[in-house]
Amino acid sequence: MKTIILDQPGAFRACDSEPQSSLQPGEARVRVHRLGVCGTDLHAFRGKQPFFEYPRILGHELGVEVLEVGENDFGLKPGDHCAIEPYLNCGSCVACRRGKPNCCVNMKVLGVHVDGGMREQLVVPVEKLHASNTLSFDQLALVETIGIGAHAVNRARVQPGETALVIGCGPIGLGAMAMAKAEGADVIALDMSESRLEFCQSALGVEHVVGAGENAAETIQGLTMSEFPTVVFDCTGNKDSMRQSIHFLAHGGRLVYVGLFIGDFSLPDPEFHKRETTLLSSRNATSEDMQHVMRCMENGKVDVKPWITHRVAADAMPSEFESWLEPGAGVVKAVVEWA
Repeated sequence: MKTIILDQPGAFRACDSEPQSSLQPGEARVRVHRLGVCGTDLHAFRGKQPFFEYPRILGHELGVEVLEVGENDFGLKPGDHCAIEPYLNCGSCVACRRGKPNCCVNMKVLGVHVDGGMREQLVVPVEKLHASNTLSFDQLALVETIGIGAHAVNRARVQPGETALVIGCGPIGLGAMAMAKAEGADVIALDMSESRLEFCQSALGVEHVVGAGENAAETIQGLTMSEFPTVVFDCTGNKDSMRQSIHFLAHGGRLVYVGLFIGDFSLPDPEFHKRETTLLSSRNATSEDMQHVMRCMENGKVDVKPWITHRVAADAMPSEFESWLEPGAGVVKAVVEWA
């Protein structure tokens, strides 16, 4: 069996996997079939991923098959096809005790803080497996990405008929759009990239797209009959965008920061107060979010087939990976096929 390790920025190494240890109670052994490449993986390859140590086995967007599992309360059995919830929470900190494992104080994320799924097999906690009898391995590999958007939409309590603006049309922003649409919201997409905006229209059916620039606020004002969106999701992780996003928000609205910026930024207090803004952050996803995404995939509300723009076999991945960083590569989601 093979494992691909990121030894240092820009340098993958393929090697034979270490012998598999015996399972402990509450664990399952799974075979990796599909692995989605995330922005986190790209940042790690560049050497720009915070909270990261080398060497590391990347990979946390996974479609897997259960090979071995003991008696469990989840009904899992060998042969089940699953998505993996890659957030390994401690279960005992203040957040976990209060039912918020997605923001565990001691969080370990597969492929970031501990070794992930860029290998043929791995052992994971049974409770982190979410099975589906109908979803493909491609779909299962994208559940976690969309789960992040689902969690943000759930945090904002998006209602049918309201207008949601999503700033940033990368995979996380696309997930927020898909799940806001699934909740019945009218979605506006805002981005600097014309190709990304075109993708939002063609693949997600987003009716209104706006190019970032001087006239963006005026355009959004016109689309909403001068009222502006009642919920704004900033998925950019860009401090300038995060600072300016309040200017697109309706009075009495909710501003949700989904993208992460390592640093400080400020908001204009008069704008913040006159709107009586509800300010939210959104981190990772929960089991409930992932299961909701899977139901939306199963009933056709969310279609991820167009998202996969690049596909490669595991053996060829190290040589292809760097090309996905090129601005003109047009990558929305790259998928690695293990089996």
